[in-house]
Amino acid sequence: MATETIPKIDFEKEIKRWNHFMNIIHESDPEVNPTPRQAVWKKNKATLWHYRAEEKKYDTPIFIIYSLINQPFILDLAPGSSVIEIFVQRGYDVYLLDWGIPGYEDKDINIDDYIVDYIQKGVRRALRHSGAEEISVLGYCLGGTFASIYAAIAKEPIKNLIVATVPIDFSVSFVPDKWAEGLRDGTINIDRFIDVYGVVPASYVEGMFRSITSPIYNSPYLTLLNRAYDKKFVEKWRRMNSWTSGHIPFAGEAFRQLNNDLYKENKLVKNEMTIRGERVHLGNINMSLLVVNAKHDHLVLEEQSLPLLDLVSSEDKTYELVEAGHISLALSGKLASIVNEWLASRSGEATTK
Repeated sequence: MATETIPKIDFEKEIKRWNHFMNIIHESDPEVNPTPRQAVWKKNKATLWHYRAEEKKYDTPIFIIYSLINQPFILDLAPGSSVIEIFVQRGYDVYLLDWGIPGYEDKDINIDDYIVDYIQKGVRRALRHSGAEEISVLGYCLGGTFASIYAAIAKEPIKNLIVATVPIDFSVSFVPDKWAEGLRDGTINIDRFIDVYGVVPASYVEGMFRSITSPIYNSPYLTLLNRAYDKKFVEKWRRMNSWTSGHIPFAGEAFRQLNNDLYKENKLVKNEMTIRGERVHLGNINMSLLVVNAKHDHLVLEEQSLPLLDLVSSEDKTYELVEAGHISLALSGKLASIVNEWLASRSGEATTK
């Protein structure tokens, strides 16, 4: 009868590996945002950053709007893993609206404020600063929702609209069925929560996404444990971990409006949403449109984005489904490559280089 051989464990080596693993986890966060930039406008906690093209090739700059859930440095994480770096290398001037980190004093900021006082004024500042006649707007995740709302009421000359992993139809939910049912029937009382807290604490935001994405949230630590002596991998892991654990508070009134107007009543798809009294009709979007989705996205489903293509009046509209996840779409360089290829013929060559 054959006997099973139990592999020997090198306890000294394992102790060293675990110690090294724990040291990596407790190191201070690495530097991010490596692409050179300059602040050109500020509003409350928000900053509009300008990234100058290495050699300007296109007259139409790109204005980027990121989500309110995390900080936007995922788009400029590290050399070789940066959406913004690729754009400036390809000849685009880039403007990034960095929302900053809300405090309790920002509890009354709502979606109307973000659209008008931050995005619209930020776009106007980018147009003045660049001297461009038109601008391309790119929104990622919830930033894409805001970009779509803004584009539907914008008076500014938007030449191109690009949205990636964008939730538009909120009748399609990525949260567990019981959560969705509780949010919609009021069993989970968001209004009462906001009345008490004012802002949604960062720890609550993180907890919500950990519960949705588990065990995906834990698997990177297992990978780190196995590759803790790979310096190149560890450096990339630390930057990514800094972002995934860097959730920020959510302004209370904006969260209330997100839940009531979008999630519960799905007003955006129904053309019933208003921004400071002006109806948001997605049919008003008539500029060139690019919608990008990630095939393995567990946060924003393809079904949430697709309705935008039917609701707009744009004649020039393109859809791309990419072999990627919600974040790897950006980090892999696939999003930047797709956007660059699509924008190249829609941006106008620079008159001076």
